[in-house]
Amino acid sequence: MPQLGETVAEGKITKWFKSAGDAVKPGDNLFEIETDKVSMEVPSITSGTLAEIKVQAGETAIVGAVVAVIAGEGGLVASAPAAKAPPPAAPKAPPATFAAIPQQQAIQASGPLDPFFEVRTPPRNFGPAKTAGGTYVTPLARRLAGENGIDLARMSGSGPRGRIVAADIESAIAKGDGRATPMATGASAAQVKALYQGVELDEVPLDGMRATIARRLVEAKQTIPHFYLVTDVTMDALLKIREEANAGAPKDSYKLSVNDFVIKALALALQRVPAANAVWAGDRILRFKHSDVGVAVAIDGGLLTPVIRNAEGKSLSAISNEMKNLAARAKEKKLKPAEYQGGSSAISNLGMYGVREFSAIINPPHATILAVGAAQRRPVEADDGSVKFVSQMTATLSCDHRVVDGALGAELLAAFKSLIESPVRMLV
Repeated sequence: MPQLGETVAEGKITKWFKSAGDAVKPGDNLFEIETDKVSMEVPSITSGTLAEIKVQAGETAIVGAVVAVIAGEGGLVASAPAAKAPPPAAPKAPPATFAAIPQQQAIQASGPLDPFFEVRTPPRNFGPAKTAGGTYVTPLARRLAGENGIDLARMSGSGPRGRIVAADIESAIAKGDGRATPMATGASAAQVKALYQGVELDEVPLDGMRATIARRLVEAKQTIPHFYLVTDVTMDALLKIREEANAGAPKDSYKLSVNDFVIKALALALQRVPAANAVWAGDRILRFKHSDVGVAVAIDGGLLTPVIRNAEGKSLSAISNEMKNLAARAKEKKLKPAEYQGGSSAISNLGMYGVREFSAIINPPHATILAVGAAQRRPVEADDGSVKFVSQMTATLSCDHRVVDGALGAELLAAFKSLIESPVRMLV
C-alpha cells in the first residue's frame, strides 16, 4: 500500500484492474485506492506476473502493507519462497518535548487536524501519550478509544509495563467497559442508540472522511481560542465589473464568480497585512511571503479544501479557471495531496445556498478563516440622510487569538472589505 501524503495512514482498495495470473509491466494500473481524501490508480513499477492478491476490493490496508505479490518474469509462483519480514528497527526514545524537534520535521510528522485542510499542527510529543493516571497509551489505542467513547482513565493496560494497547480497547468495546457518558464527544453508536430506543431510524456507518471530520473539528474547536469579526461589504461595484468582464470574455475562456473575487481580495489583503498571513506552529509563528488561499469545496460525504498558490499574483481569470479545475477533481476525489495540503488561510462560502451569515471553524494550524454569506439587497442610509438599497454581503473572519489579536484581525478584514468595495484595485 503506497503512501499518499504524509498524513495518510491507510487506504481502501476499491477496484483491481488485474487478476491473479495476469502479466504486468511497469505503468500498468494494478488497482484503485481510496483514502479519506483522494481516489487514485496505482501502477506497477515492475514486470512479471501478478501471482497473488492479498487484499481484495473493498478491504482496507495500512500504508506499507503487502497487498499483492508480483513474481519475476519466468518465475514459478508455487516454488517461490515466502518473503520474510525484515527485523524491526530498534525503537528510538521519543523526544521529551516538541521544542526539541526541528520545526519542519515536527509539522510533517503530525497528522491533519481537519478534513479539508492538511497543514499539520505540531504535536506535543511523538511518543505514546499518557492518561491522567500516568499510564502510557499507544496511538492506535488512543484513536480507538476516542472513536468508541472509551474513558482511558478507567482502563488498565496489558502491554509492556502496563501500557494500554489496541487489544485492551477492543476488549473493553466487546464488554462494554470503560465507556464515557452517552452525551460525551466520543460516544459510540450503541450508547446514542440507547437514548432513542424504540424510535425508527436509519444507521449510516462513518467512512474515513466523516470520521476525520468529527475527530479533527472537535479538536480544533476545543483547542483554538476563536474570536470572530463581522463586517458588511457593499457589492455593487464588484457585481458591475463582474458582469462587464463576463460579457466581454472570449467564448469558453472564463466566467468569473463572486468567489473568484473573494479569493483574490483575501490574497491581496494578506499581503497588505503580512502579520496575519501566518500559521500557528506550537512554539512559534510562521509567516509566509505569498498568499496560498484554500477554498472549501463540498463533496459527497464531507469537504476538501484545494489551495490556490500565490493567489495574490494571479489574474482573476486564472484563479477562476484553476478553481473550477480543482473543485471538479475534488468532487471526484482525484486531487493530489500537494493540491490540498498547506496554505496560509481559507475561505468557506455558503452564499450560493442562501446563507446570510455564519462563522467557520479555523483549520489548524491556520490563524484565520473567512466565512462568506450571500449578497442581498439591503436598505442603508445615504450621505444625505435618505434610504437607499445596495447589494451587501456579510463576511465573518474567525481568528486564532494566539496569532491574530483583535486589532490585527480588524485590519485584515478592513483590507478585504476595501478591495471588495473597490474591485478595480484588484485589476492593477
